[in-house]
Amino acid sequence: MTTSSYVVLLPVKPPARGKSRLEVDPARRRALAAGFALDTARACLSASRVRAVLAVTDDASFAEDLRAAGCFTIPDGVAGDLNESLRQAAAEAHRRWPDTVPVAVCADLPALLATDLDAALDEAGGRPAFVTDDDVVGTTLYTAPYDVFDPRFGTGSRARHLDAGAREITGELATLRRDVDDEEALARAEELGLGAHTRLAMLA
Repeated sequence: MTTSSYVVLLPVKPPARGKSRLEVDPARRRALAAGFALDTARACLSASRVRAVLAVTDDASFAEDLRAAGCFTIPDGVAGDLNESLRQAAAEAHRRWPDTVPVAVCADLPALLATDLDAALDEAGGRPAFVTDDDVVGTTLYTAPYDVFDPRFGTGSRARHLDAGAREITGELATLRRDVDDEEALARAEELGLGAHTRLAMLA
């Protein structure tokens, strides 16, 4: 079993602009986007393989909420280019925690359990690897040692990560694969069990 420890890189859009495909009123959409990110962060912080969570966001107010939850935060250095933002975040994580491995995790995993994240990181073993989403098209997690860290998030990211030589992580990992972009995905996440912040947002 690997003894690697990880720093989670958590890219967080300002909640006011996030989750545009959720067809709810703007105030509730913002609350849900914030809840997704905070529940994802909380699960990551609870994982035994995770040394720290470095959230990347341009929302100064929400950054305070993330820090209150236990995250470190930095501004998004390359707005509009997720992969380059993650590379810059990986460089900052390497500066702060040079003996750790960066792992990018999507911030819309409101049902995430720390046990699923730990299982994925155990299987990754500190090597380039990724977790595909439930649709087996996108990616919810990507990790690699800093010197070869090369995320390929975006349309068709599963194929792009495979083409780059990253290994697909197996296992059920249901809560790590269930990202949420629309109401149907939210209902599926609810079946798995939503985190406390998202449950509260659902009541708004």
